[in-house]
Amino acid sequence: MNPKEISMTGYMKLYTQLREKITRRIYHEGDRLPSKRQLADESGYSVITVEHAYELLAEEGYVEPRERSGYYVIYKEGDSYPVGEGKKARRRLSERVVVERRDEGERDLFPFSAFARTMRNVLSNYGEKILDPSPNKGCVELREALASYLARSRHMEVSPEAILIGSGAEYLYGLNVQVLGRNRVYALENPSYEKIRKVYEASQVPLEMLTMGKEGIETEELQRSRASVLHVTPFNSYPSGITASASKRAEYIRWARARKGYIIEDDFDSEFTLLSKPEDTLFSLSPGGEVIYMNSFSKTIAPSIRVGYLVIPESLLPLYEEKVGFYSCTVPVFDQLVLAEFIMSGRFERHINRVRRRRRKMEALRKR
Repeated sequence: MNPKEISMTGYMKLYTQLREKITRRIYHEGDRLPSKRQLADESGYSVITVEHAYELLAEEGYVEPRERSGYYVIYKEGDSYPVGEGKKARRRLSERVVVERRDEGERDLFPFSAFARTMRNVLSNYGEKILDPSPNKGCVELREALASYLARSRHMEVSPEAILIGSGAEYLYGLNVQVLGRNRVYALENPSYEKIRKVYEASQVPLEMLTMGKEGIETEELQRSRASVLHVTPFNSYPSGITASASKRAEYIRWARARKGYIIEDDFDSEFTLLSKPEDTLFSLSPGGEVIYMNSFSKTIAPSIRVGYLVIPESLLPLYEEKVGFYSCTVPVFDQLVLAEFIMSGRFERHINRVRRRRRKMEALRKR
């Protein structure tokens, strides 16, 4: 199924329209948005739909509610000052506390019996096809399942041809270096996940560590950097737990565009957010093709599932084909088909929703 054919719910359509009006400065910082009743009358949506869209905008730092006054734009176009700091910082601290506890009681939520049944179904339905070599980018079944899933869950409209499957994040880091080149300077968040730094050091590329502030990498650090490739984890960066604000995400994209550079968006932990929906990816906010998106199943299913994937912007597809297109896919066909069926059956998303409900419940108990 073409991801563009997957319809969004009303509140998501309205949320997207309002977000674009804010980022395009039709609504400026400090502007009051229409009242829920007024916007409902103008748009034809229900008041509940409008309320849900406003809540999503507030959760992501585009607007803030003011008691008995309405919703006001707080998105900043050209700086990195904290956005909605009080409530947002408390929420992120809460998410970090919950994430630190995730391994204590979430493995029991994984539907292992359903996963085992999916394995048996694949063996029964595909038979000896699981012995065939995989296409270089990965099996079309998994790439189509991922394209459909990303359209539903992350508002990313991508072609299966833009998805490349590989055996985990570390392997994909190396592919990115081979494609983008070792003559570029690469920049990482400081602090960041230690293994990311070690992989880049092993690839022998010039490396900079850019200091993090409360909303993401500090503006001064971005400005002084010589890098043209920025590797970031915008959601719940490890070990700081920082989530980049909407303003900071826009700043990252402007930074890459001004330098004719690229952003590698490492989205390893976004599915288990406490928010009503995962925050917007840099990829979905960057139609200019500056962002290479990557994710894996090590957090959402298990560390033993050594499967990751890249979503490559259309402008870079020929370069990836030229530089690494000759590599055989490093993930067994059986594993790919199991994941494809697990996603398409809806069991994967039901598992994610169960974990998110558990985390919200834990957070509610913590606040009492």
